[in-house]
Amino acid sequence: MTQTAAIFLDAYRELNARKLFWITMILSGLVVAAFALIGINEQGLRVIVWDVPFPLTTELMSETTFYKTMFVSFGIGFWLTWIAAVLALVSTASIIPDFISGGAIDMTLSKPIGRMRLFLTKYLTGLLFVGLQVTVFCVASFLVIGFRGGAWEPGLFLAVPVVVLFFSYLFCVCVLLGLLTRSTIASLMLTLLFWFLIFALHTTEGTLLMVKFTQQQQLENQVSSLKHDREILAAMHEGDSSQENIARHETRIAEREQDIQRAETVKGRLDTAHRITMVVKTALPKTSETVNLLERWLVDAADLEPHDEMDDEFAAYEADPMETAAQQLTDEIRDRSVWWIIGTSMLFQVFVLGLASWIFIRRDF
Repeated sequence: MTQTAAIFLDAYRELNARKLFWITMILSGLVVAAFALIGINEQGLRVIVWDVPFPLTTELMSETTFYKTMFVSFGIGFWLTWIAAVLALVSTASIIPDFISGGAIDMTLSKPIGRMRLFLTKYLTGLLFVGLQVTVFCVASFLVIGFRGGAWEPGLFLAVPVVVLFFSYLFCVCVLLGLLTRSTIASLMLTLLFWFLIFALHTTEGTLLMVKFTQQQQLENQVSSLKHDREILAAMHEGDSSQENIARHETRIAEREQDIQRAETVKGRLDTAHRITMVVKTALPKTSETVNLLERWLVDAADLEPHDEMDDEFAAYEADPMETAAQQLTDEIRDRSVWWIIGTSMLFQVFVLGLASWIFIRRDF
């Protein structure tokens, strides 16, 4: 245990000595400072001492809700899970390539410590980098929301484990690629490419789901219209309508039935394409869904309002197929099981780390 702690401490000192560690820390501080300098009042936004006219005022949103929303939307949704994550990958991508190249590993392997423990210690060091960054950011945001918004919300610290978990999906791939290529640049670029492919798959799945729900809504409307047309035709037969009108109505019903058949065929193809996408997606880490879990939990833990919550006065517009499909898409994503999102992602990570560990143990350095 002492040996593991010594290697862990040495790896931390190596990260701590890098300028990018402190650059990221300073940038996180500046982001939080920007939160503190921006406020909201009756006129709109207030930047330091200047009032900026803005549609959003304290009449529509309280200061507490404003700062919490800023934390989730910009702090988590943009800074920690995009910009800071890329900076963290840049800073930690060299851990394995630097360790196994140029004889740097020889001295460590000469000590009585297992290769598996050595490899996992190096991996955890990279996660420590992110953990420290997120913790500092959350502490600063906690103080800003407390002093400026008047609400002390310990639920904000849920961001620490969730963001570290999100980063671990990418970092395990970066470690494996660093071990295979022995190149920091190659492992970093390939990891970013892998991240982009995951994002593209997530976007594709969301688009298919949106089109599927829209098609389903349109199909239901067509079936309802067909039922109404058949009722009218039955009334026409019972009444004294002319044969010409009856024939014209029967033709319209036949055309509508053909439209329904085509719509059912398209829906079947969309269902098949979505199932295939979900199979592929299940095997890969769910970065976007993991971050969305944070927003879902913060709604309860930090008393936040969901972004897509609609007022009752707008409920009537849900009859529109596109708007109804958009609401169904949001509900579908939010209702997905935590075990599916995190469990399958962790299985992917265990597989990648297991493969990387096996390569590290068997390789002759």
